[in-house]
Amino acid sequence: MVLGATGTAGQAATRALHHSGHHVVCIVRPGKSEDDISALRHAANLADEVDIRQADVSDPESLKRDGFRGEHFDVLVSCLASRTGVPADAWAIDHRAQSTALATAMASGVHHAVLLSAICVQKPLLAFQQAKLAFERELIDSGLTYSIVRPTAFFKSLSGQVERVRAGKPFMLFGDGTLTACKPISDDDLGKFIASCIVDPARHNKVLPIGGPGDAITLREQGEHLFKLTGQTPRFRKVPVAMFDAVGAVLTLLGKVSKSCADKAELARIGRYYATESMLTLDPDTGQYDAAATPSFGTETLFDFYAALLDGTASVKRGDHAIFRETKEPEL
Repeated sequence: MVLGATGTAGQAATRALHHSGHHVVCIVRPGKSEDDISALRHAANLADEVDIRQADVSDPESLKRDGFRGEHFDVLVSCLASRTGVPADAWAIDHRAQSTALATAMASGVHHAVLLSAICVQKPLLAFQQAKLAFERELIDSGLTYSIVRPTAFFKSLSGQVERVRAGKPFMLFGDGTLTACKPISDDDLGKFIASCIVDPARHNKVLPIGGPGDAITLREQGEHLFKLTGQTPRFRKVPVAMFDAVGAVLTLLGKVSKSCADKAELARIGRYYATESMLTLDPDTGQYDAAATPSFGTETLFDFYAALLDGTASVKRGDHAIFRETKEPEL
């Protein structure tokens, strides 16, 4: 049983599980027509043998009735994630919906749960990180065999400036562009890693940070490579991290009387976090991020993906966490 199969990581996990020979059932949001399901299957490149069912993952009765249908399942793979990261959304999806799904899965015979989490929960300063950690602890305490996968960074999250560079605009940096580094992993490589957790005992009852192949790369290195791919002279514009602090302070104040502003204040905090924290394994003894200690997996690199975006053989749809959207200036 796969939850969160409409996201790019969930789609990739579903494909990898099917290709590995598993009988896969995946859940999508209710209210879709047969044409909608067919379009989703085509867009996600899901084989006809993959069973797509509609159910509300936040509703225990819907999930039991329309999703699990009284059938026996061996493994739960959850790629659920809140769409915005604001507190109400985070606790509703990253914790309560996950908890509901876990209870329903256990009643259906599941003995192993593979959870797609995030590496940023190592340093939990945000609501969605706290919600994810709370469910991680619940899963660990459940008595099931578990595999908690914490990917470093997704290609789609690091591709928001491709179009602005193609258009001749400067690449935006936070500070000098070397504040953070990551080892991004592609959706397909992540999907294969998730599928491997089912059959590899070395990945059972483990928290598994995972990055893509190659060395860690900084934001500045991402920009330099984009300019190289487009044949342009590198041009950078520095965005002060203090911008997030100033905007966040104003929105936090306004958030005392406006939920909308409170949510925007959290988005500002999310933006600041990703502008200042590396997506690498955190050494608990030193408090420093350690690229060498961050495992690598797969064959696809971010720079290969940039080249594919530029020549039109790949495309990307970023979600609500994207700081750079197409050719616009930074948004919060």
